[in-house]
Amino acid sequence: MERNLEIIGEAVKRILEADKQINLSNARKIVDTRNRIIHGYDSVSDEVIWSIIIRHLPVLKQEVIKLLEQ
Repeated sequence: MERNLEIIGEAVKRILEADKQINLSNARKIVDTRNRIIHGYDSVSDEVIWSIIIRHLPVLKQEVIKLLEQ
């Protein structure tokens, strides 16, 4: 699952870089977690990963769907 979060975090990072006007909830947290996983700054607990999967990804998915519909 960490690899998937790396990919999602990179995609969110690129979206934010491409258009500063796009506002995605918890985007910074998702990108920061991606950075921690990739660069090994410190270990990311299973609880943090699970929290992102349960709380933040469903919201992110809905926001991206709305962006794509525009």
